[in-house]
Amino acid sequence: MSRSHLTALALAVFAMITATTFQASPQQPPLPDGDPARGAGLYKRVCAACHSLDANRVGPMHRGVVGRPVASVQGFRYSAALSAQTFTWDAAALDQWLTNPPAMVPGTAMGIRVPKPRDRADIIAYLRQEGGQPAP
Repeated sequence: MSRSHLTALALAVFAMITATTFQASPQQPPLPDGDPARGAGLYKRVCAACHSLDANRVGPMHRGVVGRPVASVQGFRYSAALSAQTFTWDAAALDQWLTNPPAMVPGTAMGIRVPKPRDRADIIAYLRQEGGQPAP
């Protein structure tokens, strides 16, 4: 077996061993109401280098992400770590993900963080709107 295959196998085994179902942290404050118009601008600045709403790029497409099972976009190759997860992308999961993806799913390829709660709320409001989901 080649070195790259062994590395991929090791990552897959690690992801399977460490995989857990996502649960929102009880210490995390509630997500503020988001502004989808402001979120559109943040999405362009923070997310659009790797993602788009309707096409897979470096990252998977985002239209319909709110309410979608993790690692389920057809045609996108997810990391072994993310593929081993079983949660659904809701506002709480997206908030935790955008706060620190590697802390939520060790071994993920996503490394961009959105440190400000207001910015995360606005991006999530934008994604909800673009996916045809009503505001909470």
